[in-house]
Amino acid sequence: MEDQKRSCCHVSREAFGQVEKINKEQELEKNHQDIHFFEKMTLLDGGHFIMGTNDEEGFPADGEGPAREEYVDAFYIDTYTVTNEEFSSFVAETGYQTDAEKFGWSFVFDALVQDKKSPAVRKVPGLGWWYAVSGASWKQPEGEGSSIADRMDHPVIHISWNDAQAFAAWAGKRLPTEKEWEYAARGGLVQKKYPWGDELTPNNQHYCNIWQGEFPLHNTMDDGYLATAPAKSFPPNNYGLYNVSGNVWEWCQDSFAVNGVTKPNSRVMRGGSYLCHHSYCNRYRVAARTSNTPDSSSGNMGFRCVVSR
Repeated sequence: MEDQKRSCCHVSREAFGQVEKINKEQELEKNHQDIHFFEKMTLLDGGHFIMGTNDEEGFPADGEGPAREEYVDAFYIDTYTVTNEEFSSFVAETGYQTDAEKFGWSFVFDALVQDKKSPAVRKVPGLGWWYAVSGASWKQPEGEGSSIADRMDHPVIHISWNDAQAFAAWAGKRLPTEKEWEYAARGGLVQKKYPWGDELTPNNQHYCNIWQGEFPLHNTMDDGYLATAPAKSFPPNNYGLYNVSGNVWEWCQDSFAVNGVTKPNSRVMRGGSYLCHHSYCNRYRVAARTSNTPDSSSGNMGFRCVVSR
């Protein structure tokens, strides 16, 4: 159980065996300067803050601690993650193909797989709740026949770090550094467990979209959602940011390092997702962190962007 608890609710292409490597060099002719993409941002003044945690719930092997003082310059940050509507605009203008589309498949969680007996569906060895589904991508989140038509205000998913980088460049933005992400997620609170405080459900109110019930067998959906929630769901933190805990993992710029040692071919992800649960992966805590390969994608990976002041 201890080993399972220290696992995480994401999956990597590397865990699914050898796959064809794809050349990711893409020419994007211009940055997109649509004012809509900047109106959703808020300015944070920056400054010193206490990053990480010494809490016993933390995972030392993830490099969450020790708690230490860090500094960030002022920056603008998206108040909510990039949505399907926004990513659709990017694809319509550039013709961009995501990693999931180029590989021809992406990872989908068990409860969302439409036909487990289909030859287009393959179970991931050792991770029985993940399936590699042919055709799964940002526009077909559960594979062939699925659609985002009624989820345009939800976070775009099945997005790799490479894809997030491409969108950010087009939008005239960039991915946040890990320090910027945690500074923003904390919302000015000092060493609190969550972006809103230390209690998960104050006054029995849900503040994030995570797994309710028994993972991975039954989700009671007490928070209202089985999978993603709209990007602007639940109360925002003190800086006006939505869903910095739960909903979807968010890519950061940084390579993943623990105690100064960088993990090869890895990028930081923060915030947890709708699959996090206290019994298995309580990485919806604001100090929690994990990583994945830059070409990995799944139904719980998204991102938000920043702009330097």
